[in-house]
Amino acid sequence: MPQKALIIVDMLNDFIDEKGALYCGSQARKIIPFVRDRLSTFRKNGDLVIFLQDSHAENDLEFTKFPKHCVTDTWGSEIIHEISPVLEEKIIAKTRYSGFYGTDLDKILKEANPKEVEVVGVCTSICVMDTVGGLVNRDYNVLVPAKGVADFDNAMHDFSLKRMKQVYGARIT
Repeated sequence: MPQKALIIVDMLNDFIDEKGALYCGSQARKIIPFVRDRLSTFRKNGDLVIFLQDSHAENDLEFTKFPKHCVTDTWGSEIIHEISPVLEEKIIAKTRYSGFYGTDLDKILKEANPKEVEVVGVCTSICVMDTVGGLVNRDYNVLVPAKGVADFDNAMHDFSLKRMKQVYGARIT
């Protein structure tokens, strides 16, 4: 059984590529090497790797708040090539901010029962923070490396790291 789990949140073309519909900026591109290194370490150790993939219908109500992005089965919703999943890794499509909403994430984690769950990806203030909140509410030991998360809003990024540490009790490194 894996000792740890790595959740990679929304490292998708629409957020990470400059041509993406909801590009998170250069700070998002800067986390790619760190995320790739963490992915390599987890693979080498035989630990659980889960990719969360924002995946929306053409007329998703979220598009009233944000530009149309990550429409299911489009280039924008694809995981960036720098960290392509391998066959045994889980890819969980999600339609809301939290990786738990309407997905099998809870079941997968319960089966694996990791001692620690590390979370990396984008956007710190939205999908990362909501997923971390779900993990903490399920009593997981959560680690969020600051070098492994990014947001299109620097002030919200900083606030979210502080909130995840002080309110959720996640370990921020």
